[in-house]
Amino acid sequence: MSTTVTMPQLGESIVEGEIGEWMVREGERVERDQPLVTVLTDKTDTEIPAPEAGVVVKILARTGDTLGVGAGLCEIDANASASAGPPAQAVPAAPAAPAAPAEPPAASPSVRKLAREKDVDLASLAGSGEGGRITREDVLQAADGGAAPRRALSPPPPAPVPSMPRPAAASDKNPLRFDSGAFRLPPYSPKPGDEVIPFSRRRRIIADHMVYSKLTSPHVVTFAETDIHKTAQLREKHKNALRGEGINLTYLAFVVAATCKALREHRSMNSRVLDGEYALIKEINIGLAVETKEGLVVPVIRHADELSVRGLARAIGELADKARDGDLTPDDLSGKTFTISNPGRKGNLVGGAIISQPNVGILRMGEIKKRVVVVEHEGVDTMAIHPVMYMALSYDHRVVDGVEANGFLYRIHELLELGDFEI
Repeated sequence: MSTTVTMPQLGESIVEGEIGEWMVREGERVERDQPLVTVLTDKTDTEIPAPEAGVVVKILARTGDTLGVGAGLCEIDANASASAGPPAQAVPAAPAAPAAPAEPPAASPSVRKLAREKDVDLASLAGSGEGGRITREDVLQAADGGAAPRRALSPPPPAPVPSMPRPAAASDKNPLRFDSGAFRLPPYSPKPGDEVIPFSRRRRIIADHMVYSKLTSPHVVTFAETDIHKTAQLREKHKNALRGEGINLTYLAFVVAATCKALREHRSMNSRVLDGEYALIKEINIGLAVETKEGLVVPVIRHADELSVRGLARAIGELADKARDGDLTPDDLSGKTFTISNPGRKGNLVGGAIISQPNVGILRMGEIKKRVVVVEHEGVDTMAIHPVMYMALSYDHRVVDGVEANGFLYRIHELLELGDFEI
């Protein structure tokens, strides 16, 4: 009896994946955990392993197919005998319907992978290969700034009718829906020099996520100005020793540590809205919003409250390396209960972030600047120059009230001002 290998759940927000490259063919014997096929999602490329040893008796999905979670990929029979078969990737693709102008033109899995690595949008290219297929040379030329052929702008379709709020309860199962009423967007008319860039899969999911979050969660933003002089002194004391261990002791590690302590004391900030109720989450798993060449990702430090500042700094460094190298796995990107956004050295003074669903809060760090502050010395107020950071907490007012949110942010502020951490 054969076993059907299905599309797994590759992350809490991922509902489908694109078939990349088959690494086996029909009639071939495979061992347990041997990679069968690469599945491409907006966040990662994942190899799907064989759940058991046997013979691949049937391949159910073609390269380039987009399948939902639970759809069949192939069938493996533990009792069948191996036989030669054509390479799976050679199976002719089903005839495609005429593509809409915004859809990417034809390209092989290896070319798609190269385009992701080179940050080239396939939808912006016109292929030079047979039948209009995009070749490796097309991608490399575009990546090097060459004049790769681009799609001509066509007259825009009539502007879609936006939405306007209708009375409806927002929940995981029933997000708010809008329709436009009397409002209409002005039509877009292409002009010389304009460039229309189709959304990539990842950009589309990010856009949908952000719109969903703003429509679902009533956002409130509160701010704090924090003198991190004592935390900076603690960092200076230990950073060289930790650098010798290969650990970069960043301010982010201290902010994560302070946030974990505050989440233990303010449990509603570590919760999730359900249908007519909400759950207080016991685990504290911190998501770190990271910008990559392919868009925003949020890798997760699990059980972050159980780690020291040293352990957090090490975990942050490891996730940053994996994000930069494109090696994040679905497990790295799932399970967050609260999110922190760090714009880095090229950030700005302060800004309110959009909540990363299904969390009820996100903390955005601002830039750290040396400023003149008033400090008390021997009972006398004096001026000093200290590093100061602004922080912004966005929270979901369905669950979190202002008193709780302000207390939570003040606790983070207090810990950073006191430098109250164990390295």
